[in-house]
Formats: sequence, structure tokens, C-alpha cells
Amino acid sequence: MFEQFTPFDISVEQDVTIHGIHGGSGPALLLLHGFPQTHHIWHCVADELTKSYYVVAIDLRGYGRSSKPDGGEGHVQYGKKAMAQDAVRVMDELLKRRDGNDSSFYICAHDRGARVTHRLCVDYPHLVKKVILLDICPTLAMYTQTTQEFAQSYFHWFFLIQQSPLPEISILTNPQVWVESFMGGRYAGLAPFEEECLKEYKANLADYETVHAMCEDYRASASVDLREAEEDVAEGKCFDPLEEWRKVSSQSVDGKAVDSGHYIPEERPEEVIANVLEFFK
Repeated sequence: MFEQFTPFDISVEQDVTIHGIHGGSGPALLLLHGFPQTHHIWHCVADELTKSYYVVAIDLRGYGRSSKPDGGEGHVQYGKKAMAQDAVRVMDELLKRRDGNDSSFYICAHDRGARVTHRLCVDYPHLVKKVILLDICPTLAMYTQTTQEFAQSYFHWFFLIQQSPLPEISILTNPQVWVESFMGGRYAGLAPFEEECLKEYKANLADYETVHAMCEDYRASASVDLREAEEDVAEGKCFDPLEEWRKVSSQSVDGKAVDSGHYIPEERPEEVIANVLEFFK
């Protein structure tokens, strides 16, 4: 798995190191994962993409082998602004090592990684060539348009933001249940996940620091991220399937539905590869 890639650990601020892999050649392409996963979600697509791109895939802060800093007051250390800055600093370091002539890059991101990407596009528009966001609407739109159906399908949004350590202890009591019932209880079951990837995801959910960091990620989305998103909308600088993205975007927005559940890079890797190659060409 990831045989064409080289692992790295890059310090992005004091006491915060981001782990990832990089490989290939061509324009830079950053891949960002979601909950409760790591860069392993890209194992079905990454090798193919190295034929056309210099591919970078990281573990978001709090996930996998990246640092798990304290959330700080108001969970700000897991706000998407901080996580987007991590990605920018990683890409800046890696692209300087290459040639230093082009600091911009493409992004393909899933779930939590797509929320980081949304913030990155707001804060660093000059660095982003194009983005593909997999299976999300803007956080602000989802929280402010909550329905019973949404609350049932996305129950973890409301569970993970509860005061520590209630959700952390609940998950750690039986992380296997979260893998089998939460991840395996969706559209395609556990069939799309390679055993090596499941091992990584189970390790995430069996480690207190990681689970706490994941909860902080969600707590930040329900607090500091929402406040910043509201400010962005008020200032007209935010962007939003498909109508929601169009409401908040000053750029062209397009997309389509695919026959897949939530974990698109592992359920329909061929769709991801085809769309990346088509859209970013």
C-alpha cells in the first residue's frame, strides 16, 4: 500500500507535526481525509494519480500519526482555520523542496478534510487552483437547516460535541462497535475497506488522545467554525450540493451524484480518479 510514496513528518508550529506521504510528479495535488480515518482512505486512488500529479496526502491534526494538541479555549486548535493552516504549511515546505516556483495546488477532499478545504479556500484563495469536495455541504448550512432526518443520519455530529469526556469514554469502551456499526452500518458495509486500512481506523478509535482530538474537531465545527462562517457570509467571501455551494461561492460550481455511500474514495475509487483527471486537467 502506497509503495510509490515517501512518508514525511513536518513541523507546522510548536509541538504540532503533520504526518503524510508524497509521491509522483506534475502539478501538486493535496488529498485530505475525513472522520474517523487517515490518509489511508486514498489507497485506491493515490497510485493512479501519481501518473499525472505530485500527490500529497496528510493525516489531519488530531488524526492518525499527526500531533494531537490540546484544543485550547473554545476548541480553537481544532478550528478549520488552524487545520487549513497546517495543510498550507505542509504544502509550502514540500513545494519549496521541489523547485519553489509554484506554491499553488489542487485539492481533493472528503468529509472533515473537505471542511478544512472550505476554510483553506476562504483564507488562502491565491494558493488554490481547483477543488473537489466529496459528500459535504457547508457546515453552517447543515447546522442551520437541521431536520429530524439529518439529526438521525448525522447523530454523531451532536454526540461528539458533548462535553468531555462523555463521548470519548463512550467510544473507547468499545471502539470495535464504532467501526462495525458506524462505518459498517452505512451504504456499503465494511466491504470497501481493506484490512490494513481498518486496522488504522480501529487504532484511531482505540486511542484516547486521538478520540479526544476528533471530538475537538467536531466541537470546533459547532462553535468557532460556525462563528467564522457567519462572518464570512456577512462579508460575502464564503462559498456552497450544488445549490448550497453556489449560494456562497464566487467561482463556478459544478458536480454530480455517484452511486456510492459516504466513503467515496474507497467505495468508488474509479469515479474519484476519473473526476480528478477530468476536472483538474
